[in-house]
Amino acid sequence: MNQSFLQRLRLAGVIEGTSTLVLFGVAMPLKYMADMPIAVTIVGMAHGVLFMILVGMALIAIKKVPISRRLALMVMVGAVFPFGPFIVDRRLKALK
Repeated sequence: MNQSFLQRLRLAGVIEGTSTLVLFGVAMPLKYMADMPIAVTIVGMAHGVLFMILVGMALIAIKKVPISRRLALMVMVGAVFPFGPFIVDRRLKALK
């Protein structure tokens, strides 16, 4: 098992999950309550890039770690929901 890639996948999930919370909890309120749409532009772009990186890493992890296709799909679907990456991380952590 490739532990170093698994750790990077877990870290990417935590970072992407945190970016989702920052987008929803900080940037969107700034946009709508403080009339600062630039906050969503910046954080939203970063979140989108982080999401694509996480999806790519999940696909690579199928062969490299290896993880099951089902678990890779859980990583990708979990990234769509707030707190999802943190929930899926528990499954990834159990692979040690």
